[in-house]
Amino acid sequence: MTGAAAAWTVVGVVGVDTVAIKGAGPALLGGRSLPPKAMAVVELLAPAVLAALVVTQTMGGDHRVVFDARLAGVAAGAVALALRAPMLVVLVVAAGATALLRAFA
Repeated sequence: MTGAAAAWTVVGVVGVDTVAIKGAGPALLGGRSLPPKAMAVVELLAPAVLAALVVTQTMGGDHRVVFDARLAGVAAGAVALALRAPMLVVLVVAAGATALLRAFA
């Protein structure tokens, strides 16, 4: 199998799996709601996955931990969030800090 064919096979399998997983919830629950403890776990999944993605994309590179301008941008964004800045301002602050450090490094 060529590289392109293998890639499209993986895309197809992941697509079918995604549809199956999304359809399994309503099919298995049949209109019932989840217990409160299960809902509490489900509500925490998205922030946990987002945090994991931010950390791996900020500090990961070439199979080692990297501390560079991206980390400073995330830190600047975190400070802006702590100061309750609007999300657009947080993004501009984070991108600006990263760009400034890359320009002067």
